[in-house]
Amino acid sequence: MKTIRIENNFARVCPGLKIGIIGAQVTNTETDPRLWEQIDDEASRIAAAYKIDEINKRPAIQATRKAYRSFGKDPNRYRVSSEALCRRIIRGLGIYRIDTLVDLINLVSVRSGYSIGAFDADRIEGDTLVLGVGKEGEIFRGIGRGVLNIEGLPVYRDDKGGIGTPTSDEERTKITLDTKNLFVIINAYGEEIPLDETIAFTTELLRKYASAENIRTDIVSAGLFIE
Repeated sequence: MKTIRIENNFARVCPGLKIGIIGAQVTNTETDPRLWEQIDDEASRIAAAYKIDEINKRPAIQATRKAYRSFGKDPNRYRVSSEALCRRIIRGLGIYRIDTLVDLINLVSVRSGYSIGAFDADRIEGDTLVLGVGKEGEIFRGIGRGVLNIEGLPVYRDDKGGIGTPTSDEERTKITLDTKNLFVIINAYGEEIPLDETIAFTTELLRKYASAENIRTDIVSAGLFIE
């Protein structure tokens, strides 16, 4: 499984960050009606529980937005992915149907409030991802978004460059129907649902809907990288 390292300066700004990691061998499919029953149930719960101007007050989302501001990024212009998903639900637009792996990760994100990166592990260059801050002019092609200005955004980089931010992941390492080895990063800048429970829920979904095998999990704390 890939490992994660956090740059010292980043860890100092976000010392409470905890990162849940999941690696697994999976089988992806176009859609799963049983999964969408769960997604629709969760969407109904979110729509009943929150007004659109309350979503950014959810603890996990609020904490991620605070991290954006700490690095000079406007979280209203570059929304946290979990916030964007919840806003779509409340506006009656629903969640995009992509494929089973992406859909179940979106379910976890909506339920927990955490921004979650999900990658095809075979497309990641090297064995270690490093979490730092996006730089001016750094090229990052967000999935379905074109070139994204990631200056000031938290960004995970592999040996080739950026692959994931809490706003969008990169086209180069995105999940496809051919994905066989999955790597998931759950970003807990502030806790809402306990991170270990969120990891357990995710692995349960992966087993049920993606025939996941050889599942490995870990939790990385930013405090370990403060010098």
